[in-house]
Amino acid sequence: MKRLSFISALLLLVILPLQAQKQKKPEPIIFTPQWTAQAQFAGYYVAKEKGFYDEEGIEVQIVHPNATQSSEERIRNNTSHITTLQLAQAIQIINDGVPLVNLLQTSMNNALVIVSRRGKNPLNQPGARVAIWQAGFTQLAECMVKESQLDYEWVKAANSVNLFIAGAVDASVAMSYNEYFQILQSGIPISEECVYRMSDHDYNIQEDGLYMTRAYYQKHKEEAEKFARASRRGWEYVADHPEESLDIVMEYVQRNFIATNRVIQGLMLQEILRLQLDPDTGERAFLLRPDMLEKACDLMLRNGEIKRPITMKDLSR
Repeated sequence: MKRLSFISALLLLVILPLQAQKQKKPEPIIFTPQWTAQAQFAGYYVAKEKGFYDEEGIEVQIVHPNATQSSEERIRNNTSHITTLQLAQAIQIINDGVPLVNLLQTSMNNALVIVSRRGKNPLNQPGARVAIWQAGFTQLAECMVKESQLDYEWVKAANSVNLFIAGAVDASVAMSYNEYFQILQSGIPISEECVYRMSDHDYNIQEDGLYMTRAYYQKHKEEAEKFARASRRGWEYVADHPEESLDIVMEYVQRNFIATNRVIQGLMLQEILRLQLDPDTGERAFLLRPDMLEKACDLMLRNGEIKRPITMKDLSR
């Protein structure tokens, strides 16, 4: 009897640690989009709510940036594991000494526009007062203005649309999927002549992609690949089910107390999906294009934004 008790005790010593190890949850991945809740990030919301991340065996927490800490700051100081960045932002961060890995490229076209308030082509307004985001995302706009010798007076604003609508500035930098629609909804008549689209000129450079620091990627390659795979699946689902995806977006919007509406978010989602189509093939490739990376680096080097070219090797997994 004593022998049986001894064997049972030994079995417990072996089985209990195994059960505890099995029950131990994996470390959650903290993902931070570069802005507040909106349709720009629909693919990630869908991947979360439809269980695509769960099916990959990873726990994902979506944490939006706030007034005190941007997504860029969170990835620089390792508060978040993965974030979305515009390509120009990623180039700048690597130039500053923080190696990054591009996990997935969602944007295939540039969404940046400059909208004139004075009924003029923005390129015919040298010295104009132009609203630009205080939060960043400004590298390409500033480079274009330098190269065009427009000598704009930049007016930093948390919400450039309010200044534009009030007539306090001559023009405003905007995203074609966001502020541009807000301006149109305000009722101010804007002709196409008043809109300078970066994508229609020699500045069609990819924007949003998924990024992780190389140091974190080296330790969590499997989890990173799973996150990228599930996120791509999320975006493909969005493209096939836009109305259902918009329902999910609005849940996130309401949960985060964002002042917007379904019409604006629907327009945003439609434009985001359009921007994901490769300009040459018309397909949703989800890949960083070497020619656009080179174009971005050349532009930023010429204008003193970076000190060295960033290559595909710098960004590749």
